[in-house]
Amino acid sequence: MQKAAAQKIAQTLIAAGHETYFAGGSVRDQLLGKEPKDYDVATSATPAEVQALFPRTDAVGAHFGVIIVKETPGIFTEVATFRTDGSYNDGRRPETVTFATAAEDAQRRDFTINGLFQHPETGEIIDHVGGKADLERRQIRAIGDPTTRFQEDALRLLRAIRFAVTTGFEIEPDTWAAIQENAPLLQKISPERIRDEFSKIITPPDSQQAPPADSVPLTRLSPEGYHPPRARALDLLVESNLVAQFLPELLECIGCEQPPKWHPEGDVYVHTKIALALLEKPTIELALSVLLHDIGKPPTQTWDEDAQRHRFNGHESVGAEMSQEILRRLRYPNQVIDDVSFAVSRHMKFMHVQDMRTAKLKRFMSAPRFDEEIELHRVDCDSSNGFRDNYDFLLQKKEEFANEPLIPKPILNGRDLMTEFQLNPGPDLGKILRLVQTEQLENRLTSREDALAFVKDLLQKQ
Repeated sequence: MQKAAAQKIAQTLIAAGHETYFAGGSVRDQLLGKEPKDYDVATSATPAEVQALFPRTDAVGAHFGVIIVKETPGIFTEVATFRTDGSYNDGRRPETVTFATAAEDAQRRDFTINGLFQHPETGEIIDHVGGKADLERRQIRAIGDPTTRFQEDALRLLRAIRFAVTTGFEIEPDTWAAIQENAPLLQKISPERIRDEFSKIITPPDSQQAPPADSVPLTRLSPEGYHPPRARALDLLVESNLVAQFLPELLECIGCEQPPKWHPEGDVYVHTKIALALLEKPTIELALSVLLHDIGKPPTQTWDEDAQRHRFNGHESVGAEMSQEILRRLRYPNQVIDDVSFAVSRHMKFMHVQDMRTAKLKRFMSAPRFDEEIELHRVDCDSSNGFRDNYDFLLQKKEEFANEPLIPKPILNGRDLMTEFQLNPGPDLGKILRLVQTEQLENRLTSREDALAFVKDLLQKQ
């Protein structure tokens, strides 16, 4: 549908005498054998000429030569006039644009693999920037002078990492050097734009081509179930100096030693990287929970002289607070912040699940995103000592509890207690209701009559 809509628009423009191509990501993805998510159209037609040809448009980007065409219901196609850009004083958008030729338009784009055009009718590839050669070389290279490209829009620094991760390509040496040198420019970018790009980087599709074999060592793990793009993403963010600009706390994990008995894989950073790589198609909440689950270890690290080992007492609560601060700084939605910090705060409780009474275990497992929490626990184990006893126990319990709600409808409510026992609203009423719920979860109370008898006996003993 997306391609058909764009093709129809392009054919109309061509019939009206305007040079018109598919541009950017759709051309790149097709040459990589992928199905493009959307198709952008580039043309010699001015915004006014585009609007004259298509009655249903949105001109919010007309100042930059961009018109959104809505010819097909439910599908919005971006149609951009060939242009050159003026100065980027805000580090994001050009102050002015000048309409230009296709060759000039290609020169203003970010990376050569994104600077390709394709004729919408013949399929011919028009390459003014060497993008086809770079696709064959499997490399990310800035168009023209890389420093100039990054100074125009510093978000391109992160985009380079994303394209390297999602394609498995290497970053061309001059482009890589410019990323490292210009990393501080990222501070000019709004937290929201950084957040969106970072989210894409740490949740790339798992069906990517793997990076070069020697770029991400699998340490002691077998390749099965291991998704190198996510591990490589962290390494590139660290080695480029970009992560220092928006998530410096992660750098403190590098060299933060852990007890070899429990963490033979290495320091906190290595553990985090492997855990992230063991995820399969995670939500952003799960990816962030894994990324930040041990972020509280560096500030809580102590040395136990008697045991001759490092300890990290309370790192889960410290990490939950740090997660909130980090995610607020990056302007993540409040619900994401709450979900991630909650998972971080509870990740150490999994070691005690086999000692929990049934009622406590059911309450523990009734958390809204428990399926993601148990996945965090799985990769936490598999990226360290490999002990899955508690994970297997919880899977067994999930199956055992599957035939009924974890938290069933209460046998009694507050109105019942006030009516039957003339109790007044207040904390004591809540305590009694929780005791009744505990007995119900333990399957010791199965009827309203049993529950009333239980409360009567409880009150007589007080």
